[in-house]
Amino acid sequence: MGEQEWYLEYEINKNRPGLLGDISSLLGMLGINIVTINGVDNERRGLLLIVDKQEKVDRLRSILQSMDNITVTKFRKPKLRDILAVRHGRYIQRDADDKKTFRFVRDELGLLVDFLAELYKVEGHKLIGIRGMPRVGKTESIVASSVCASKKWVFISSTLLKQTIRTQLADDEYSTDNVYIIDGIVSSRRSNERHWQLIREIMRLPSAKVIEHPDVFVQQTEYSIDDFDYIIELRNDSNEEITYEVIETDVGFSAFE
Repeated sequence: MGEQEWYLEYEINKNRPGLLGDISSLLGMLGINIVTINGVDNERRGLLLIVDKQEKVDRLRSILQSMDNITVTKFRKPKLRDILAVRHGRYIQRDADDKKTFRFVRDELGLLVDFLAELYKVEGHKLIGIRGMPRVGKTESIVASSVCASKKWVFISSTLLKQTIRTQLADDEYSTDNVYIIDGIVSSRRSNERHWQLIREIMRLPSAKVIEHPDVFVQQTEYSIDDFDYIIELRNDSNEEITYEVIETDVGFSAFE
């Protein structure tokens, strides 16, 4: 089958001395290479492996199932959440009912940046929505992840430095390698028809588009939440409520109360 990555995760039933060494030795005897290893959540360990033959996968699975000190919880081709869990030592929280919604808190900005960067690296159209209160780190995370993915970011609407409303782009700003950033509130409250024409152009590009405040955005457009491939919720803490009570500030910008 050629060299392939596999993800192995097991729960530790009895954390005796030398357990990890025994498993590492077993992998070595089978000729399976360990790429990355890390603790994942409580009493679990995750490993990214390189395997070159299906027989080795089958033999490893059979041996691990006979071990009393561990219980295998995952053994599969790695998904993005698996790869990030090994890198960061924790799983991204996902909504139990809506599998495309992922939750982060501000302390996990590094994990969020890594997650977004991996999404950007996948070619083709991706529509990502980010919910969150002001100054929680939404725009900063989008920009930082663009840098990590070696992508150019283009603001279509934003309030990062000053209020931005674009109605046209330069020729070199049209690229499938760009990440296009739209503030749903700014576009909804402060835009004109030329701005919406530009947004429709951007939506047709096979590239990554990130929309802050997607719920406000879909209220004013022909798009719906179902059009989004991923929804990210970013909070200062896990108990924070994300609200959409829009007020006008004394400088005329849209903001949250």
